[in-house]
Parts: sequence; structure tokens; C-alpha cells
Amino acid sequence: MPRRPGEPVASARFWKVGELAERTGLTVRTLHHYGAMGLLSPSGRTDSAHGAGHRLYSASDVARLQQITSLKLLGFGLEQIRDHLDRSDYDPRQVVRLHLDRIRGQVAELKRLEGRLTALADALDKAEVVSADAFLTTIEGMTMIEKYYTPEQMEYLNQRRQEVGEEVIQQAPNPWAELQVEVKTAMDAGLDPTAPQAAELARRWFALITAFTGGDPGIFKSLGRMYQNEDTIRGMDVAALRPMMDWISKASKAAGVKHPGT
Repeated sequence: MPRRPGEPVASARFWKVGELAERTGLTVRTLHHYGAMGLLSPSGRTDSAHGAGHRLYSASDVARLQQITSLKLLGFGLEQIRDHLDRSDYDPRQVVRLHLDRIRGQVAELKRLEGRLTALADALDKAEVVSADAFLTTIEGMTMIEKYYTPEQMEYLNQRRQEVGEEVIQQAPNPWAELQVEVKTAMDAGLDPTAPQAAELARRWFALITAFTGGDPGIFKSLGRMYQNEDTIRGMDVAALRPMMDWISKASKAAGVKHPGT
């Protein structure tokens, strides 16, 4: 049977699940999960008198794992990846090219970040003119955003900033702070997330997020990941916000409130 495009030449080398996890940086649990959902099934198992033996992954399995990882980083869900890989016309070379294009875009964005950081470093040398703390805060904010947003999303957010205007941007924290106080007060009073008052708070919450994201679902998800993974963002105590975010999420689901992530 002829090889499919991009399929590796057969190799006698096999990897146990622990070895594969160590080499790839993935967890054994992740590899087991991939196997359970039919996404990455090991080609063989070791001989065992007491059972099926240990999983053994072949070179072809490793190649498939690379494709899974690339597609996952490109934003595909695991079920989508499984269906995509099982298509008869699937070409792994196309995925590699797509991933390469994404990496090149990130490299270009990192080069722009290098230029900005170089300028900030020069400014830090003139601390008598510009506050070092101010520049360090700027650096922290820039690297935080770069970690969670794609270059395309960054460009879109910059366009949104220009469209909305600097004056509106500067005033943005005020309604957020007021709404957070209202939500915290409602929670402390024991208001059920299914109550009508909670639904109204959820609508206002997501309306403010939509004003920032422009209704873009990808940016909404990136923003959510940042708020789930970081305890502080530009001096803001995000960890303290998470109970409110959970409460708002329950309120929105109970009332069917639409937001960019739905």
C-alpha cells in the first residue's frame, strides 16, 4: 500500500507511553485521553502474561501526534481534529504549512515587541525623566497580552482602540469597577444566580466585554483564558474576581444571556 503524502517511512522504533510523554512534554493522562477518544491509538502493546501489556507508539503514531498538536494550536477542537485526520483526502503537509504560517506571524510580532522593549529599555536608562515603575508596568502588560492573543487579535484590538478613542479607553475602568461592586454586593446578600436581578447584571457584564472585544469570539476566549490563568493583571487582583466570574457565568446560563463565546 503506497504511503500517504507526508507519512514517515516505516521504523522499527517504538515508544512506551511514559517515554513519549517525556519526549513531547505532554502528560501520560493526555495521551491516554487521546487514545480513549480514538484520536491517537497506539499501534501495538508489549507482551504480557497478565493482560494487554504496555502501549507502544510507532513512528506513524508520533507523526499523527505532531499533526494533532499542530491542529490543536491552530484552534481546532479534539473531535474536529479526529474527524479531520480520518478523512481520505487529508494531507499532513497542509497542516504543517498552516502552522508554519502562524509561527511566522508570531515571529514577526515578537520582532515588533523586541523593538518596543528596546525603546523601553532605553527609557529606563533615563529614570530621572520617566518612572521606571511605569515602564515596568508597561512591559508586564505587553508581555501578558502577547502571551494570550494572536498577532491577528492584537491588530484587531489596536484597531478597536483607535475606533473607540483614547478618552473612552481611559474611562473604561469606571463602569467596570461600579459593576463589580454591584455584583459583589448581590453575592454577599445571597442573591441566587437564577434571579432576574442576576440576569440583568450578567447582561451588563457581557455588554462591557463585548464593547472591548467588538463581539469577536476568539478574543473573548483569549480574554477568558488570561483571566483564568493569571492572578494579577496590571495590578488588578484577578483571583478575587473569579468568584464573581463564576457567579455571572451561572446567571448568564440560567437566563440564556448571549455573549461572544456562545
